[in-house]
Amino acid sequence: MPEPTLLTLNRVLVADVRVFGRLRPVSEAGVESLIASVNETGVMKDAIHIRKKKDGSLQLIAGAHRLEMARRLGWVEIEAKVWTDVTDDWARLMEIDDNLAGAEMNALDSAVFLATRKAVYERLHPETKAKTGSALAAARWNAADIMSVASFATATAEKFGMSDRHVRRMIAAGTALHPDQIHALRKAPRPVTLAELQALSKVDAARRNEAVRGYTSGEFKKLSQALKPTIATVDKDPVEGAIKALRTAWQRAPKEARIRLLKDQGKVIFDLLREIRGDQE
Repeated sequence: MPEPTLLTLNRVLVADVRVFGRLRPVSEAGVESLIASVNETGVMKDAIHIRKKKDGSLQLIAGAHRLEMARRLGWVEIEAKVWTDVTDDWARLMEIDDNLAGAEMNALDSAVFLATRKAVYERLHPETKAKTGSALAAARWNAADIMSVASFATATAEKFGMSDRHVRRMIAAGTALHPDQIHALRKAPRPVTLAELQALSKVDAARRNEAVRGYTSGEFKKLSQALKPTIATVDKDPVEGAIKALRTAWQRAPKEARIRLLKDQGKVIFDLLREIRGDQE
């Protein structure tokens, strides 16, 4: 397979650049900051990176905020580095590293980007996934990579005031999240913290999904509150209280536990359903 090649450093038509499949949406604050900078200095600091596909179309690799800034300022053209012979994984790595190196990201975006980079890197270098200990570190932290995992892990650790160990926990948090949960958390009333993401990654999938739902729906003001075990309270209507407790327990239980419960209590459930049908007739 041919190596990615920098075809040209030139200006391209803003309208010709296609954008899709980004790891995170463009932030309003980020675009406004770039517009202010360009209005003050008169220049765009870095060129965007573009992938020229075999059909001649141009697809954005890195620089979504810069491209959106150009559109809002009414630019017809934008400075771009145009690459050819680019694979999907190579393009994804460049997008991730471009953001990790210079973009302002919250804990959720950092976790998602780091987790995605680890997955992409191991697809490109499967031999690193099977190794352990110092051999794994030596292979994975290869300085010849676009931006070594060691470099961006260290940079991220400094940015958040944490150790490399905490950065790896961030990767674990990003890996545990389902795309639907990521989408929901991005629309939450307040950004989640790294501590909350770490706590979220330690619970089972059913409870994680319920916590995200409870937080993003406004039932809980903080994600950490949604993750706390439910404390039984005396309800004005004991039946309603019992229903709420049963529903919460069922939603949080893993699939295997639900199946076992149905097997154990199948006859009781069947008799109750038959009783309900009899009442309705």
